Amino acid sequence: MTETRQAVVPRATTLELFDGPMTDANLRRYLEGIPGVDAVGLEQRAAGLGTRSIKTSSKKWALDTTIGLIDLTTLEGADTPGKVRSLVAKAITPDASDSSTPRVAAVCVYGDMVPYAVEALGSHHARGTDSGINVAAVATAFPSGRASLAIKLSDTADAVDAGADEIDMVIDRGAFLSGRYGQVFDEIVAVKEACRRSDGSYAHLKVILETGELNTYDNVRRASWLAILAGGDFIKTSTGKVAPAATLPVTLLMLEVVRDWHRLTGEKIGVKPAGGIRTSKDAIKYLVTVAETVGEEWLQPHLFRFGASSLLNDVLLQRQKMSTGHYSGADYVTID
Repeated sequence: MTETRQAVVPRATTLELFDGPMTDANLRRYLEGIPGVDAVGLEQRAAGLGTRSIKTSSKKWALDTTIGLIDLTTLEGADTPGKVRSLVAKAITPDASDSSTPRVAAVCVYGDMVPYAVEALGSHHARGTDSGINVAAVATAFPSGRASLAIKLSDTADAVDAGADEIDMVIDRGAFLSGRYGQVFDEIVAVKEACRRSDGSYAHLKVILETGELNTYDNVRRASWLAILAGGDFIKTSTGKVAPAATLPVTLLMLEVVRDWHRLTGEKIGVKPAGGIRTSKDAIKYLVTVAETVGEEWLQPHLFRFGASSLLNDVLLQRQKMSTGHYSGADYVTID
C-alpha cells in the first residue's frame, strides 16, 4: 500500500475533513484523535434506555415498525433454493391470517442465492427503492473476510449483477486491529465501487464491523468512523457468527457516531444491529434507543435495520396476543 492513495472516495465530505492529502498517516492521526469512550457512562445510558417502557397503545406501532425494519436472514452452509423461496414467501406474507401485517424490509442471503431470491420476490422486489422488499447479499468472503481483495470485489460484483439491492461486507478485522486503517479504508472504497450497477447507480453498502472481535468500545467508535469516511451507507454490528453479536451499548455507540456525522456533514447513515436480537421486547429497546439518540426519523428501512432470523416469529406472536388476548401456540408461525 502506498502512502498516498489514488482510490476514488465516494463521499466527497471525507476529503473536506482532512488537511492535505488523504494519506494513511493522516487517516491514522484522525482516527486516533477521536476521544475515547466512557465505557461506564455508555453502559449506564444503554441500561437506562433499555428500561424505558412504552404505552400499550404504542406497542402495536412498535411491533409493526419492527417488522418493517427486519432483514429476514438465512446464512447457512446448508441453504438451498427451496429454503430461500420459503424465506421469501414469509417475507411477503409474514402472517397469512392477518393481511394488515407489514412486510419486512429485505431478505438477506449468500450471493449465490440472490437469483433465487430475486425470482421468488418477482413484483415484490424493490429494485433499489423503498416500494417493496430488497434483496441483501453478504459478500467479501463473509463472515471471515479472509480472502484477496480481487476475490472480495468479484464476490460483490457477482451479487450486484445477480440483482442484489444491498451488499453487506465485512471489514478486515486483522488489518484494523493491527492499525492498518488505510488498508481497511481502501477495501471499503473498492467494494463500494464494485457495488456500481450497469446503469451507474449503486447498491447500498452495509459495512459489518464484527464488533465482538474489536475488543474495545474505542475500537468500535474508530471502526464506525472509518466505515463512514470510506463511503458506507450503513454500519452494521455483526455477522451473527461471532459472540457477542449485537448489544445495546455497542449499537448506542454506533448511533452516536451516526448522530455526530449528521451534525458535522448533514448526511444520514444507517445502522444495523445483527445477531442475537430474538424477542419483540429486545427489539423495542433498540427502537427506543434509536429514537432517543438520532430521532424517530431514523426508524425507516433506509436508516435502520434488524438483522435477524427468529425475531419475526416472536413479533408475530405478540401481534396475535394483542389481537386475540391470548398467546398462540408455537405452530402459529412457520419455522425458519
